[in-house]
Amino acid sequence: MVLFPAPLQFTALRPLLVAAMLLTALAPRIAQAEALLVIEADTGKVLQAENATYPWYPASVTKIMTAYVALKAVKDGRMTLDSLLTVSPTAAAQSPSKMGFKPGTQLTLDNALKMMMVKSANDMAVVIAEGVGGSIDGFSAEMNKTAQRLGMTQTSYVNPNGLPADGQITSARDLGILARAVIRDLPEYEYFYHIPAIKFGRRVTANFNKLIGRYPGADGMKTGFICASGFNLVATATRNNKRLIAVVLGASSSAQRAAKAAQLLERNFNGNKLSWLKPSLGTVDALAPIDASPPNLRDEMCGPKRKRPAAEDEDDDVGISAENSDAGVSMFTAGLQAPNMKVSDLLAMPAAAAVPVIVYTGPARTGAAVLEADAAEAAAQAASVAKRKKGAKPKVATVKPAADDAKSDNKSDKKPEAKSAAAKPDAKPAAAKPKTADQKPLVSAAKPAPKADKKQEAAAKPEAAKPVAAKPAVAKPATAKPAAAPAKDAAKSGKPAAQQKPDAAPRG
Repeated sequence: MVLFPAPLQFTALRPLLVAAMLLTALAPRIAQAEALLVIEADTGKVLQAENATYPWYPASVTKIMTAYVALKAVKDGRMTLDSLLTVSPTAAAQSPSKMGFKPGTQLTLDNALKMMMVKSANDMAVVIAEGVGGSIDGFSAEMNKTAQRLGMTQTSYVNPNGLPADGQITSARDLGILARAVIRDLPEYEYFYHIPAIKFGRRVTANFNKLIGRYPGADGMKTGFICASGFNLVATATRNNKRLIAVVLGASSSAQRAAKAAQLLERNFNGNKLSWLKPSLGTVDALAPIDASPPNLRDEMCGPKRKRPAAEDEDDDVGISAENSDAGVSMFTAGLQAPNMKVSDLLAMPAAAAVPVIVYTGPARTGAAVLEADAAEAAAQAASVAKRKKGAKPKVATVKPAADDAKSDNKSDKKPEAKSAAAKPDAKPAAAKPKTADQKPLVSAAKPAPKADKKQEAAAKPEAAKPVAAKPAVAKPATAKPAAAPAKDAAKSGKPAAQQKPDAAPRG
């Protein structure tokens, strides 16, 4: 046996020691980093990959597979787009985002798909699953069978909408494979993956994918968010007959995921100048899966350190980082924007004008019948709003939102509610509690009539009680003003219940 001098042994082992130290230092960070992937749609060639085979919670990008299975059933003749589906109690009970239809409501598969893909409606995903697969479990089994057939070895499904579940797992690699399958197998139905907006009566909902109508060539696919996953996006775009697929998992906001996807697409459309320095990454199917548990980003997304819990339909007041902001996007389509526009400026612009697609309940309609159904729904919604306003009492309108805000994690929302709760006794006759501090001066004010007869005293007592029952000066500000503030906050940030447990209510 040949023995090397100690210094020589250390020199030989140094690279291994350094590598071990780097792996140890990076291991915890990898679990919390974003997962990124860019591939060519036609060849599957990987152009860029970071943590692409790390397991991840899919959230509402699950609905890409839900739509794929349903549309494959249509293509195979098992269903038609005009097939009538029924909203079950299970579907109606799903957490938001949802359409909110009552059990028993019927609508076509076509309309259910549009609502699911644009509004990310969780109830519509269950309606589709039950209509196509007979049940959630039956449809999930069909989803898993399809995933295995496509080579999505890191993916498993337990529901059709992406609601939080331990067994609901995927990866950027598998989502890239799925996106390629949609483009390859269902070209005639790709329309469902890039509808800019839908209109249901008076309600217009824009696609959560901010690249649609903003990034040149953007033509799909789907967003997703739960607290555990962060903000996810599978995006496709086409330029000069070249189509790319970008996957972003774990972004910190909807603005960040859109900006990151735009950067990835732009860099690889224009040619990555440093690509020659990197070894070939092969095809997406050949990427080696990592055996690990999905990272849980709940604390980062919805923990106490964040200004407010994240949500799919947030207003994106979380600014785009300087790195993203400095990235330029070359606009050459139709000359709509100036060359080398910053990503932040691009995404801040209004989406290109597009007519929302009308959706409706009931059987399939065509032509003027669609417009009639839309007008009827708009009238019904307007009548419902007018009825609520007419029947609402001021005290109910002010106290109820404060009670709802008490469910929020935001402590400032709870203070107005407490004041409002203290003001509730105003609804009861003040005479029933004559010993309160507010009433003492009024009782003493009634005493300066020592020689009055009993009739006069009896007549004086109701007069002393009236100012207490009708006295709004103390209670009114506590009920009206503080309760209105949480209502405005709720209007800006979304439903308060979604702020408490965003994981239980994925928005998209």
